[in-house]
Amino acid sequence: MIDRAVSVVTSPGRGLEPVIKRTTAAHGVIAVFFVHGMLFASWVAHIPQVRAHLGIGLGLLGVALLGAPIGSILAMSAAGYLVPRLGSRRVVRIGMVGYCLAGFPLGVAWSLIAFFLVFLLWGLFQGTLEVAMNTQAVAVESAQRRPLMPVFHGSWSLGALTGAGIGTVAVALGVPLTIQLLLLGGISLAALALLTTRLLPNDRNGHDDAPVAERRRGRWLSQALVVLCVIALADMLCEGAAADWSAVYLHSSLNDSGVILGLAYTLYSLVMVATRFAGRRLLSKWPTHRVLPVLTALATVGFAVGLAAHDTAVTLIAFCCLGAGCALVIPTTYSTVGQTASANPGRAVALVSGIGWVGFVAGPPLIGQIASTTSLRFALIVIPVLTALITGLMTATGVFRTGSRRDFRLSSSLREPTP
Repeated sequence: MIDRAVSVVTSPGRGLEPVIKRTTAAHGVIAVFFVHGMLFASWVAHIPQVRAHLGIGLGLLGVALLGAPIGSILAMSAAGYLVPRLGSRRVVRIGMVGYCLAGFPLGVAWSLIAFFLVFLLWGLFQGTLEVAMNTQAVAVESAQRRPLMPVFHGSWSLGALTGAGIGTVAVALGVPLTIQLLLLGGISLAALALLTTRLLPNDRNGHDDAPVAERRRGRWLSQALVVLCVIALADMLCEGAAADWSAVYLHSSLNDSGVILGLAYTLYSLVMVATRFAGRRLLSKWPTHRVLPVLTALATVGFAVGLAAHDTAVTLIAFCCLGAGCALVIPTTYSTVGQTASANPGRAVALVSGIGWVGFVAGPPLIGQIASTTSLRFALIVIPVLTALITGLMTATGVFRTGSRRDFRLSSSLREPTP
C-alpha cells in the first residue's frame, strides 16, 4: 500500500527519475530526521492560541501536553516488536504517512479530551517513526562503515530550528495551526515519498539465527544496554531542562528581558547543530570513547561555572558548552546500540529511545519541583551533575569502545556502499 502511494507520487514525472537515481539511503534518512524534527517543532509557537481556543488554564494545559509523550512511549514499546518483524524501511514509510497527516486536527480540537486524543495519536506516529528511523539509520551507518549518526541527528536539530521558525512566522502572519500543519505535512509527505525509495530493506538481522558467539555475549550486552539507557536518560533530561528552563532562568534569576530570554536556547541549539554536523569528521579522526568524555566534561565544567558566576554573558557561554556536550551523546548511543545488539536492533533502539524520552519529558517537571522548594539556580545543578555522571559512565565502563571507529572511512559524499 505504501509502495503504491510512493509510485503514485513519483510516477507523473519521468523527470524525477534522475533525482531518484541520485538519492541514497543516507539521503532518505536525513530527510526523515529533518521532517520529524520540523513538524513537531513547528506547532510549539501555537500553544498559546491552542490554550485560548480550549479555554483552559496552565494546569490543564500541562495535562493536555502529556498526550504526545504518552503516545510516543506506547508506540516505542510496540515498535520494538514491529520493526524486527516488518523491517525498519516499511515501518518508516508507514509511520511517515501517519506523522505527516495526523497532526492537523490539533488546531480544531473542540475540547480538552479531543485535543488530548489527537495529540496522543500524533505521538503514536511520532514514536513509531523515531524508533524505525533510528533503526534504519543504524543499518545505513553500518552498511556504509562511516559515522553518519551525528549527521542524521544534526538534521533533526536543523529541522527543529526550521520548524520553530516556521511556526513563529505563521503565528505572526495569523496562519491557523490546522492550515500550517496540512501544508507542511502534505509537502513533507510528497518529499519523503520521493527521497525514501532507496532505504535499506535488510536491517532485520534475525533472531534465532544470531551467531553463537553473539548469543554468548548476552549477559554483557544486557549490562551495556543498561548503561546506555542510563546515559540516554541523563542526556535527554539535560536537553529537556535546557529547552524548558533556559528562558525562565535568565528572567527570574538574572533579571534579563526581551530578546535575551530566547538567546540561551538559540545558542545552545546552534552549537548542538554545528557539533553534530562536525561529528562525522570528529568521530572518524578520533575514537568515540575519547571524544565524548571530553565534550561532556566541557559541558560539566562550563555549566557549573555559569551557575557559579551568576552572570548573563557567562550563562550564555554555559549553554553553548552544554549544547556541545550533549550533541553527540544520543547519536553515538544509538550507534552503539546497533553495534552491540545487532541481532535485534529495533527492540534495543526502542528501549533506549523510550527511556531517553522519559528523561526528556520528566526532566523539566523534576527541576520545577526542586526549584519550588529551593531556587531555580540550585535546581539547575542537576544538569552538571548528570553530565558528570555521563562522563564517569563512559570512562568507567568503556561502553563506547564497542565497534571502534577506526573501521569507518571518512568520505565527502553520502554514496551507497560498493558491492
